[in-house]
Amino acid sequence: MKPPTTAIKLTSLKTFLALMALIFMMEAGYAQVFEFSGNRKKDVVNFSLIKNLIIIPVYINEKGPFNFILDTGVGPMIISDPGLADSLKIKDLRTIKIAGLGKGNEIEAFVSRSISARVGKAFIDQIPTAILKEDLFRLSSYVGMPIHGLLGYHFFKSFIVDVKYSSKRLIFFIPGLNRKIKGERVPLELINDKPYAMINIESSELGSLPIKVLIDNGASHAISLEMLNEKPFPVPSASIPANLGIGLGGPISGNIGRIASLKIGEFNLKKVLSSFPKYDEVAGKILMKDRNGNLGADVLSRFDIVFDYADNSMYLKRNSNFRRPFEHDMAGMEVYADGPGIDHYFISRIEPGSPAENSGFEPEDEIVYINFVPATSYTLTEINRILRAGDGKTVIITVLRQEKLYIKLLKLKQRI
Repeated sequence: MKPPTTAIKLTSLKTFLALMALIFMMEAGYAQVFEFSGNRKKDVVNFSLIKNLIIIPVYINEKGPFNFILDTGVGPMIISDPGLADSLKIKDLRTIKIAGLGKGNEIEAFVSRSISARVGKAFIDQIPTAILKEDLFRLSSYVGMPIHGLLGYHFFKSFIVDVKYSSKRLIFFIPGLNRKIKGERVPLELINDKPYAMINIESSELGSLPIKVLIDNGASHAISLEMLNEKPFPVPSASIPANLGIGLGGPISGNIGRIASLKIGEFNLKKVLSSFPKYDEVAGKILMKDRNGNLGADVLSRFDIVFDYADNSMYLKRNSNFRRPFEHDMAGMEVYADGPGIDHYFISRIEPGSPAENSGFEPEDEIVYINFVPATSYTLTEINRILRAGDGKTVIITVLRQEKLYIKLLKLKQRI
């Protein structure tokens, strides 16, 4: 069993979609958009929200529904589950090689234009699609439910998309419907099919600083700060080493710290958790010199957001999550789901010097009881919430290791 790196936040998965060669190969001569049939002008779809990620039902070649992450950070649609491509008998596949993000070699994937997709009543034919030959990222284990792929630019460019994080509803309607959009307008710049915006951050080391970020609601984190003046973004003195994800070929390391404040539009957020990936493993390798970082869903989910790509805009209206504290894992261990029902939980990685290491947990331990309640009665989201329950709280965890049970007392600690 190969554990995923659950800090992945999907950043590295969509980074390979940012590579220009892939997009040019798939887009030439096509202007694909989702459309409604007849006189329909809008539709509404409910979504699941797990680890701040929007998961919607998508029909592929009129089969499904399949679970896709709706993601502003991807261009072509991606099928991450190779078994899905096999079961649908997708034809006209050709192979490309993709440079890795992280430490490793290039990876092979298929590309196709013979795929149709449907979200609610909206349909697209011949959508550019990348299909991974291997389930490298194990998104199902990361999320705790079956995940088959990601959908992004072609959906967002087709409609005005109202993401209501507060009610877990997705409302999308055709541009030109003369519907008044409420909220604080934030200008967007679309580069290579992805939205960018200017925000302001403030830290004790740098003071107030305007930066350019990718608006990436398919990344679970709050913000990732990568580059400043074509050099690694300065890491705050109060930070901890962390494994920030897994690339196409290996791990991405760095630090996690906090910035004093983040301002987007007229909204200010305080003590925001920030990731600082190593420059040579991320920004240096993919030459992303046109941005400073990546604004993720731990910030974006605090708003209800309307995306209007045709007007290069998004509109923010804060919701009930706006004042939710930014909290990092207080155990120092990453947990993933596996098994036929994706309801068995294992430890994939333990951070040195963390409460988990001090309590004697080991990678590949299976968590079987939490506070004497069977772990299978919890979702992965609930387990992660328990591991962030509060500084100083004690959790009793029973693990199975080499066919023996061990009871561990885990005292949580806010490490950053």
